[in-house]
Amino acid sequence: MGCVVRVVKAWAVVSDSAPILIPLSELEASCGFPSPAQDYRTNEIDLNEVLFTNRQASFLMRARGHSMTRAGIFDGDELIVDRSIAPLDGHVVVAAVDGEMLVKRLRLPATGGVVLAAEHPDYPNLRLAELSELRVWGVVTRSLHRVSRD
Repeated sequence: MGCVVRVVKAWAVVSDSAPILIPLSELEASCGFPSPAQDYRTNEIDLNEVLFTNRQASFLMRARGHSMTRAGIFDGDELIVDRSIAPLDGHVVVAAVDGEMLVKRLRLPATGGVVLAAEHPDYPNLRLAELSELRVWGVVTRSLHRVSRD
């Protein structure tokens, strides 16, 4: 099926947790050529505010599979899923289809029906049959993955 979400790996985000303040440099890191004229000041940001729009309705889930790599979701990534966001065409969603939890891009064609689209050419899109049971569990807002596996 491609990218499957293991529900047993879901963690609720505690809504009354203390702020997680992390130093934030105002220096931007160029992916091209560095600018020697940039300033080196730092501020602090609260990761709760940056990562979670609605902490009471947000969960972390672990993704398994490779069908969503072009959406920036890789095998083993932790996904931030917000259940308070109404799913719209184009959103990456966690959906239960006939009892199986999947991560796919929601497509609502003008011709009707529902397509759960893969974001990798080796995986097919899932066009839902009329009698399929679909339940959108939440909208994926962020994918957290390691750059280094040290």
